[in-house]
Amino acid sequence: DWLLRRGGAFTEQARQYGLPHPRGLLLVGIQGTGKSLTAKAIANHWHLPLLRLDVGRLFGGLVGESESRTRQMIQLAEALAPCILWIDEIDKAFSGLSSKGDAGTTSRVFGTFISWLAEKKSPVFVVATANNIQALPPEMLRKGRFDEIFFVGLPNQEERRAIFDLHLSRLRPHNLKSYALDRLAYETPDFSGAEIEQTLIEAMHIGFSQNRDFTTDDILEAASQIIPLARTAQEQIQFLQDWAAAGKARMASRNSPLTTIRYPSG
Repeated sequence: DWLLRRGGAFTEQARQYGLPHPRGLLLVGIQGTGKSLTAKAIANHWHLPLLRLDVGRLFGGLVGESESRTRQMIQLAEALAPCILWIDEIDKAFSGLSSKGDAGTTSRVFGTFISWLAEKKSPVFVVATANNIQALPPEMLRKGRFDEIFFVGLPNQEERRAIFDLHLSRLRPHNLKSYALDRLAYETPDFSGAEIEQTLIEAMHIGFSQNRDFTTDDILEAASQIIPLARTAQEQIQFLQDWAAAGKARMASRNSPLTTIRYPSG
């Protein structure tokens, strides 16, 4: 599998073999499908430190301060390498570069970052997430920036069952068999992992308020009150699906290379 094969690529044996350091990946998909959790799972599975970059904090008010902070961030990541550098919602950080009224500061920060991304030799594996592919500068998607781009879609029925199983195994390990997992998965089409988690939290509130444990019916009642993002952002989702289907990204699902390392929730 794609990520599992690269887990040992930071070792001295890999250097002797002639393998280059893996560069990173870009995860694209709607909110709540597990993109951010993937970054944490990779770091955990590879036993590497995880650094989270808040791009907004790179920007300062003084001339040259933003560029200096960007270089310091790069130096810190390289000093801690091998490591995972997680950049959440990178599309928001660098959207509309040409229209930003900051005297070109954002463009210069982006230029510094994108040049490092293309030229870096240090073992810093970058995991960037994006919800809106249309907001990303074209330079970000060029070959050589990331090793691969994955589209993380909504979970199918089998995957939703696995998500319910994961959460309920943790919440009610001794009472798991009392929950109708197949029914729950069937009755929650278009739900993301995050929305399934929120459904369970609401069901727990229902049970707790009535001084009893929560049931399958409570979960279904909670689900009926939630309008999935998939139903309110249909055009965005369809665009992403068409974009990925056109060969712009690899699909990440239960039968794809990310599955064995991506926790199926959130």
